[in-house]
Formats: sequence, C-alpha cells, structure tokens
Amino acid sequence: MNQADHLRTTQPSQWARAHVVPFVVFMAFMLVLQFGGELIRQDWPGQPWWRRWPEHLIYPIQTIVGLTLILRYRSYYEFHWQLRWIFIGAIFGAVGIGFWLLPTTLYDHLGMSGDAEGWRKWLGLAKRDKGFNPWELGHPVASWASLVMRFLRAAVLVALVEEIFWRSFLARYIMDMDGNYAKRPFGEHQWKIFLIITLAFIFVHAPVDYAGALIYGSLTYLLCIWSKNLGACVVMHGTANLLMGLYAIAYGKYGLW
Repeated sequence: MNQADHLRTTQPSQWARAHVVPFVVFMAFMLVLQFGGELIRQDWPGQPWWRRWPEHLIYPIQTIVGLTLILRYRSYYEFHWQLRWIFIGAIFGAVGIGFWLLPTTLYDHLGMSGDAEGWRKWLGLAKRDKGFNPWELGHPVASWASLVMRFLRAAVLVALVEEIFWRSFLARYIMDMDGNYAKRPFGEHQWKIFLIITLAFIFVHAPVDYAGALIYGSLTYLLCIWSKNLGACVVMHGTANLLMGLYAIAYGKYGLW
C-alpha cells in the first residue's frame, strides 16, 4: 500500500477535503468570471485590458491557485502512473475529443452559417468562433503569456481537478454514501455511478457541448473501470484538452474553450 492508499483509509476526512477543495475553488473562480466578470467588463477601446477581457486576468490566477492546492494535497492522490495506461489514456483522449470537435467541424464542412436549428442544434453544430482569443490583447508577449497559461489551465489543472473530483472522490461517494466510501477501491462499476457522474459532467458544460460531453464522459467512465487507474483518466483529459486548444487556435474556434 502506497502513501495515498494509506491516507485514504486512515484519514478519510482529510482525504475527502483534498479531493473536494480544489474542485470547489476552481468552480468558485468560474462563478466569479461568469458574474463578476460581466460587472467589470467594458469592451471598448481605451479601457485597460483586464476590463475588456477579464478572463485574461482570472484564468491565470485560477491556474496558480488551483495548482498550488493540487501540490499541497498531492500525497492524497492515487495516480499510479504506468506507461501502458498513459499511452491508452492518450488514445482515449484523442478519440474522445474527436467526437467533441466533430459538430463544429461539420458546421464548416456543410457550409452552414448563422445558428443551427433542430437536430443540428441539438448535436452542437455551431461556428464556435467567439470565446477566449489570446491575440485580442494586441501585444505578442502578453498574448503568448496568456496562451501559455490557458494551455496550462486546460491540459494540466482542469485534467487534475476534474478527474480527482469526479472519478476518485464522487464515484466512491456514490458507491457507498452511507458507509466508509473512502475505503472503496478505484474504478468500481455501478450503473448509477455512470449515470450520475456522466450527467453531472454534461451539465457543467454549455448546451452546445452536451452531445460531445455525453460521448466523452462515457468513454472516460469506460477507461476508469477498465484501467482502475486515476492517472490514465488524467492523461485522457489532459490530452483531450491539449488537442482541443490546438484545434481552437489553429482554426479560430475560440468558443470551444
């Protein structure tokens, strides 16, 4: 038994805190951006950059705070890094994000314009060109610094925070709410775990991403119960977000992230 497994069984309350706090703090920053950002946003020339584009300020702070918490609680996480599962996780991530990106790719391929209707809207066919754009800062150093922090947030912080919470904590809690859930092994299968976590994962995203999130979340659950390896799930998520970011920058699909 390694240190993380030992702490999980001997210090369950601290173990739970280590899994929940980074996610709660991460989501708190998202609420600050969603509501506070709109209060301070003044998107016209002459305003300071942080008022025109608050996300360029809030995302780096969120990333630094989030990674600091992960480092603080690192001894509580059971990653069990193995080369085989790192490779398989990367493959799952590439396949999963392929489905996520398919709707907006089809939007361009079909020569669509404006808002989709009917089944196309339900599947998430949209242009996705409005969103985080590092080049809007107008200065190469500022733009590249913002872009680097954005990739660090997406491919490292988000992958760690979400998989630690969804797969390592919440899945166990759902499995045994009334018992000693911290002692449950990682990657146990129950259909209620699949349904609750997958639906929760879907609904923390925008409606345009629901179809992609359903497929991606299902693949992550499959990898989780197959590998029984948290590290594989983190690699999958990190790979997916890295590829999504590269796609967004290459094709101007800034609304993807």
